[in-house]
Amino acid sequence: MPAITSGKVLVSGANGFIAVWVVRSLLEQGYSVRGTVRSADKGKHLKEVFASYGEKFEVVEVPDITVEGAFDEAVKGVDAIEHTASPFHFKAEDPAELLEPAVKGTVGILESARKHGTSVKRVIITSSVAAVLSVPSTPQVFTEADWNDQAVKEVEEKGREASNAAKYRASKTLAERAAWDFHSKHKAEVAWDVVALNPPMVFGPIIHEVSSPHAQNTSSQTMYDVFTKEGSTVGSGSWVDVRDIALAHVLGLQKEEAGGERIIISAGAFSFQDLLDAASSSSKHLKGTPGAGKDAVHQIRFNADKSVRLLELKYHTMAETVADTLEDWEKKGW
Repeated sequence: MPAITSGKVLVSGANGFIAVWVVRSLLEQGYSVRGTVRSADKGKHLKEVFASYGEKFEVVEVPDITVEGAFDEAVKGVDAIEHTASPFHFKAEDPAELLEPAVKGTVGILESARKHGTSVKRVIITSSVAAVLSVPSTPQVFTEADWNDQAVKEVEEKGREASNAAKYRASKTLAERAAWDFHSKHKAEVAWDVVALNPPMVFGPIIHEVSSPHAQNTSSQTMYDVFTKEGSTVGSGSWVDVRDIALAHVLGLQKEEAGGERIIISAGAFSFQDLLDAASSSSKHLKGTPGAGKDAVHQIRFNADKSVRLLELKYHTMAETVADTLEDWEKKGW
């Protein structure tokens, strides 16, 4: 598909942590945006945040993304779709709580695009490294060629007894696979291609509506706990700044060669102590054990070369992300 440098973009789940930044990045670069939310109440904050963009930003309600035809009206007249709506938490007892909305929401928006998205040229799916990694016995570097069949197998075999992490990871794996399978099956009849973006833990300032630090999305809550709760520095993973994954959603439209690609969006591996060490020495938050993360052995790493090569993405440093996030908490009185 040719690059999409202007026009109207549909952003599903527009009130989410990543999605609000996607909306902002698109508007800043001159696109018009139609955002979907589950209720009018959830759209109020968005209308306030983006009021200065006037008619370039609109909100539509999609109460239940799992209902057939949920996005039929929303996809009409848009040039591209950014599908970010999917649950992210580790609290599901029944795997269906995560799997159903993740898979049905993804297939549903693609089906709507097939039937009614006559002007759609590209669909970008917000996937996750959860769909890439498996838990290795020795340290491993994962690439876009890897799939998390391990989590899917665990959920198939154990159901409710599967680990909460496996349930979430299986939901992302099955949803992304469903997107590629759908496009493969219908590519002769659609004029759009698919891009999947696969971020790890996402940190950074919050511009979506959050009533308190304890009502944050999962990854932001994790970072907040590291800085405010004793004993929360044990842990590691990979990370990216929310503004970088948001920009990747815009670059994914603008770079013609991104079509048909899975792209890992990661700034690198880190330990939770590294977050504390990246804060300025004047920070009033916990300090943990400075330097303790330097010798961490990371079992899981991701090769994000493709994001730099294809999207020309430049990543925030951890020091920048931490400074901006702490400033954001201070402004919010947290």
